[in-house]
Amino acid sequence: MTHPPASPTAAGPGAYVIGVDSGGSGLRVALGRVGLPGPLATTVCAEPVRTGPGGIDAGHLLDQLLPAARELLERAAESSVDGAPVGEVAALAIGAAGMATLGERLRAELPGALADALGVRRLALAADAVTAYAGAVGQRPGAVVAGGTGMIALGTDLMEWHRADGWGHLLGDSGGGAWIGRAGLDAAMRAHDGRRGGSPALLDRLRAVFGPADELPGLLYPRSDRPAVLASFAPEVAACAGADPVAAGILRAAAGHIAEAAAAVCPTAARPAAAGPDDGGDELGEGGEVALTGGLFRMGEPLLAPLREELAHLLPGARVTSAEGDPLTGALRIAQALAAGDLRLPRHPTMLFVPLEHATGQRGGTAARDEPRSG
Repeated sequence: MTHPPASPTAAGPGAYVIGVDSGGSGLRVALGRVGLPGPLATTVCAEPVRTGPGGIDAGHLLDQLLPAARELLERAAESSVDGAPVGEVAALAIGAAGMATLGERLRAELPGALADALGVRRLALAADAVTAYAGAVGQRPGAVVAGGTGMIALGTDLMEWHRADGWGHLLGDSGGGAWIGRAGLDAAMRAHDGRRGGSPALLDRLRAVFGPADELPGLLYPRSDRPAVLASFAPEVAACAGADPVAAGILRAAAGHIAEAAAAVCPTAARPAAAGPDDGGDELGEGGEVALTGGLFRMGEPLLAPLREELAHLLPGARVTSAEGDPLTGALRIAQALAAGDLRLPRHPTMLFVPLEHATGQRGGTAARDEPRSG
């Protein structure tokens, strides 16, 4: 059965929505309802969605998403006590790693496929940095720094997106896990050679983790997952930082890079006084809000203490917060807002694409640039 095109009419409270987070570790799916915080249920598909010459494989994503979504809807039907129309999905939001640059097939194929299969009335296709933002900050203006193996900063004044870094370990990701790990291994190898700037403490950790130092190139260079291998050494740098000035200096330098990226994207103007507290109407102050999300910041104080100092210098008055939720939470929030007709995050052709609005020319009052602006 082919379902009619999505209607611009907002869905009422209780309507079902689905959020999807597609990343390197697999596909996560959450079922929720409009007006209710958090998911009703979640499920995980352990196989990452394939990427080929044409970009992210839409068919492979659907092969995993559709059975998972139907399972969640069936579970909801079994537990439903209020007579809600189980089976209808008012809105669905997908956040995917690589969506901005590799998501052309998703944008072309998913709207029709999801309408046919699930009767989806509204769809949003987002870069994973956008769902990370929505999970961390919600629909308030501010900035989020997502740190893991890599590092990207994303900010918005609710008019357009501003991006800094996230260019991969060869071109950037400065201050991220791979950057810290590489700097730590460099310091270890300097100690091995007897060069200036070396760290005997980090050399000891290199040997404990990887074996003899002179065998490390043969272990590292053939690996296709070099960024992850480099990032695996970042916790060793943090563990040494309390007693080793070289390790502490690496984390201070990482904090400087992270703070510079946050300052490049963080909006400094407060929201208009007419805005309510739920949509960011509280005064942000001159520094704005900066939320930190991702495994990088689980290093704790060895990284967070110098990062707070750098942010205080570059963004005086900034409120540094921990993320409210993860990217799956963000995808579900976007779906809920889209279903309710209350999505205030800026639309963008590749960062946050809403197919119905793209087709009809409706932009919900927000501006979209051809490319997210850095700085």
